[in-house]
Amino acid sequence: MLAAQPQTDVNRLAAIGYCFGGTTALELGRSGAALKAVVGFHSGLGSAKPAMSGAIKAKVLVNIGADDPIIPPEQRAAFETEMNDVGADWRMILYGGVGHSFTNPDVGALGRPGFAYDAAADRRSWAAMIELFGEVF
Repeated sequence: MLAAQPQTDVNRLAAIGYCFGGTTALELGRSGAALKAVVGFHSGLGSAKPAMSGAIKAKVLVNIGADDPIIPPEQRAAFETEMNDVGADWRMILYGGVGHSFTNPDVGALGRPGFAYDAAADRRSWAAMIELFGEVF
């Protein structure tokens, strides 16, 4: 476990991830892990095991393309309700006209509708994470 390593400052832990990795980071936050921040980039927002009230200790940031075919508005609304219901300190940034995998410059090679790199959203989402880290660390 990372927190058990002598080089780790256990007061400065965060989890971030992209796509499924972001979904996993959110699940870690939902579990009540001792993290300062959880960040997802075009991550799924649903959960088979929603958080319990007060469980999320981390500040939560999700960066989502408004036109992401994997994360429809209903999933965003359910996430918002869950985060509010459990008292999480959360934020969701929606990037207009942006689809899934917007941080991956090579995603266009897949030829999948709704999957496209967006340099501005990539840059802005990274800056949002850095801003959050400045707040919690």
